[in-house]
Amino acid sequence: MNQPEQPVRHGIDVIRRDFLTTTASGLGMAAVGSMLTADGVLSPASAATAQPAGSAHVRPPHFEPKAKSCIFVFMAGAPSHIDLFDDKPVLKQRHGQPVPESLLENVRFAFINKKTALLQGSPWKFRKHGECGMPLGELLPHLGSVADELLLVRSLHTDQFNHHPGQLLMQCGRATFGLPSMGSWITWGLGSETQNLPGYVVLTSGRGSSGGATLWQSGFLPSSYAGVLFRSQGEPVLNLSSPPGIPARLQRAGLDTLRAANRQRYAQVHDPDIASRIASYELAFRMQTAAPELIDLSTESRSTLEAYGVDRSEPKNFKGRGKSGNTWQSFARNCLLARRMVERGVRFVNIIYASWDHHSNIPQELPYNAGCVDQPLAALIRDLRERGLLDSTMVVWGSEFGRTPLGENRSGKREIGTGRDHHPWSFSMLLAGGGLKGGMVYGATDEIGWHAVEDRVHINDLHATLLHQFGLDHLRLTHRWQGRDFRLTDVGGSVIHDWIA
Repeated sequence: MNQPEQPVRHGIDVIRRDFLTTTASGLGMAAVGSMLTADGVLSPASAATAQPAGSAHVRPPHFEPKAKSCIFVFMAGAPSHIDLFDDKPVLKQRHGQPVPESLLENVRFAFINKKTALLQGSPWKFRKHGECGMPLGELLPHLGSVADELLLVRSLHTDQFNHHPGQLLMQCGRATFGLPSMGSWITWGLGSETQNLPGYVVLTSGRGSSGGATLWQSGFLPSSYAGVLFRSQGEPVLNLSSPPGIPARLQRAGLDTLRAANRQRYAQVHDPDIASRIASYELAFRMQTAAPELIDLSTESRSTLEAYGVDRSEPKNFKGRGKSGNTWQSFARNCLLARRMVERGVRFVNIIYASWDHHSNIPQELPYNAGCVDQPLAALIRDLRERGLLDSTMVVWGSEFGRTPLGENRSGKREIGTGRDHHPWSFSMLLAGGGLKGGMVYGATDEIGWHAVEDRVHINDLHATLLHQFGLDHLRLTHRWQGRDFRLTDVGGSVIHDWIA
């Protein structure tokens, strides 16, 4: 007996069915369902059933979170822990002496000539700050004023000694192209609390980082989870505004037509990027109003602008690393914008400032870079605290590795250089808020700052702990791709419970 012909199904039923049946694509669309609901593509009832695991609206965190957002301030190029965070009196005493041969066995440098390398102590003093008595280099007096909010980790180490691989490891968990960054993992795992801005935003200052856009990629996750590059002045996102003379109603009609065509194509091929594309177009339309308001600082008080240093002047006649345009003002604006973003529900903000790659000229260039970031970062932490946001906002200040306790001597001559080479065996990071302990120094290096010797922390341990504060188990936040389950922490990583308040 012939079965009656089934009617062809279009629109919402097809979208709903395909979300349910296409598991591989569904797992990668956190927050797309909520966007489609807001845009009228899915009804609330359909969205509740059809939304994939990974959205904050349908799947809660693995356990109760302490952090809702993260501002990750990435100092690309690698600041010197020896000069900023890790005081080494013994190294200063041995300044100019040869390196113990035992330290140089099986060691590879980017530029240093091992045969003639000499130890190089820091020319700057360290001072204790706050009730906790945290020692910080004299180049960071403003951060010293919020020392009791800071967790200073001195015992990080990494597998990579060159910039781009090291930056990929820090941002993506492995030194490999094509993997999602931590911002993508977190927004994929939890979704976004904002309808009018991206869940993951990137702000840059100074010169470009070695890693470029690979540091905020979504990898094998849908493209809607990649970081969106914002500018702190002018048009917030390039090509976001409509051409002159195009009224909003005409643009809306065009988007409706485009959405209908994309929905029809999605029904045919089940391509998850099409659903991401629908959400991206709609988000861009909403951002045309939200983004300009976001970067308009006219509503901020004069005292707030001054605290961040938004209008401060740069050192005159400086032309070294780290400067590109009015860098001090740009970085200050980015820190203030980061606070405004988390207020509006942005999940992950990545501020990237380059470059700290001081192979030479440290006496002039390190004070410039430190002066650029010190005041705005301290203001950001204080501002978040005063607004009641620090408990739920994690602020992280870090880089891909540290700098050597040796003076760089790529010429091969036995003399003290004015720079430091790449150093993966130990480096320091600062963290604050998000349920982490403040006023604490964790871990230690040896007497010259060469090796992390106490409470060693790998970058995957850092990632596991950050995810934990978001209520995410790093072992369970996985995505199957090309026959393997991937995660941010790769095959390692342990939560450091000593950091957690």
